[in-house]
Amino acid sequence: MAASLNLPKHTLPSFLPTRNPRTPPSQSLSIPSKSSSQSQFYGLRFSFSSNLPIPSSTSFKTSISAKVSKGQAPPSFTLKDQEGRNVSLSKFKGKPVVVYFYPADETPGCTKQACAFRDSYEKFKKAGAEVIGISGDDSSSHKAFAKKYRLPYTLLSDEGNKVRKEWGVPADFFGSLPGRQTYVLDKNGVVQLIYNNQFQPEKHIDETLKFLQSS
Repeated sequence: MAASLNLPKHTLPSFLPTRNPRTPPSQSLSIPSKSSSQSQFYGLRFSFSSNLPIPSSTSFKTSISAKVSKGQAPPSFTLKDQEGRNVSLSKFKGKPVVVYFYPADETPGCTKQACAFRDSYEKFKKAGAEVIGISGDDSSSHKAFAKKYRLPYTLLSDEGNKVRKEWGVPADFFGSLPGRQTYVLDKNGVVQLIYNNQFQPEKHIDETLKFLQSS
């Protein structure tokens, strides 16, 4: 005869803790109360402010292609140099010209690039080429920058970035960082090389010298 065993139903002892779902406390990101602080990264000067809204990804505009292409003569210009004198691109016609656009004076990457052009300047002269640096800084900034680092070549002030826009120099970081782009023009003023590299500024010197020495 089959026997059945009936066991009483047990509940968990009352001394065992019961676990209730834990709701994580709400978290908020604290922003320093200081109104703004400046930082520099390669060519970028930017400030942070707790009052500024964060833009959506759709609000950024980028330039993805240059207006000036290889085989074209770029738009001419007349800009002030570090001494406040007007300098025209046409002044250099008849010899190769290296025109390099950089973000800003005294930023780490731009200083490296400027000093690399300085250190190789005799090689550029031996190749018969002139070197011109262009940024949106004013003439007084260029003068101090050139004096501090003993730059032997011309720096031009493109305040308002008019020439940069006319040449179509592409920007980086969703348009927030002015591009670092170098052009090599032949003696007839026609572009023969375009080199863009934001984060390896010294490569601009290597690439342009290699091109000039092989031409």
